[in-house]
Amino acid sequence: MTAITQCPECGTRFKVTDAQLEAHEGLVRCGHCHEVFDADKHLHNSEPSPQLSLPIEPELAAHEVDLSPIPNVPELEPEPTTLAQQVQFVEELTDEVLEMPPRKINWLGMLASLLLTLTLLAQFAYFYRIDIGTQLPGLKPLLEDYCELLQCTVTLPQNADLIVIESSELESDPDHANIVTLHVLVHNKASYPQAYPSLELTLTSIQDQSIARRVFLPADYLKAGEDEKQGFPAKRDLDIKLHLDTTDLKPAGYRLFLFYPQ
Repeated sequence: MTAITQCPECGTRFKVTDAQLEAHEGLVRCGHCHEVFDADKHLHNSEPSPQLSLPIEPELAAHEVDLSPIPNVPELEPEPTTLAQQVQFVEELTDEVLEMPPRKINWLGMLASLLLTLTLLAQFAYFYRIDIGTQLPGLKPLLEDYCELLQCTVTLPQNADLIVIESSELESDPDHANIVTLHVLVHNKASYPQAYPSLELTLTSIQDQSIARRVFLPADYLKAGEDEKQGFPAKRDLDIKLHLDTTDLKPAGYRLFLFYPQ
């Protein structure tokens, strides 16, 4: 059985058979403009176009009406997935993967880490207790209690480079030939209190040879009422005055040296 269909693109009408319609689910290609369309949806009751009713040469038949099966018809191919759709698919997949069971807390590992941290803090406080007590005076009582457990002490800073001798003089006593008085003015350049230094006095002869040497500790030169534990105040001067019995040494000169005993 034959029917008449009309090309929706150019309006050409031509005959088709049932076999031709079933070849590719009703899809045909117009032999005039090559448009692919569904012949069943464009069936027509009138006669086919005159040019298709005229006798045609065998070699031209394929050009006028090509009703062969149409491979790779775009309408039948799956549409390519867009980038946005691919990203959406990945995001949906990721959301599903992230739904993981809750992790178990490793309490033993946390306890070990805490103990290690406390140990490091204790070691740091022990080795730098003097610096901590200097920079944070409010923590010094706590550091002293800590040192009682470890049998250590929190001493004052001992930076000899920041303690200088401003002036000194060895004065003879006119009433006592063997008595001399040593005057020393010492200055603490540090911005924090320091331990009082020790003072080494060396008496020399005319040839600048050492004839006597003595070391004076803070308790030897501090005045009554001055507390050695409070330390040498920051940015302050210290006036030292010592009376010495030189017997028959008759020194011609002297040398002074400030230091902290090791």
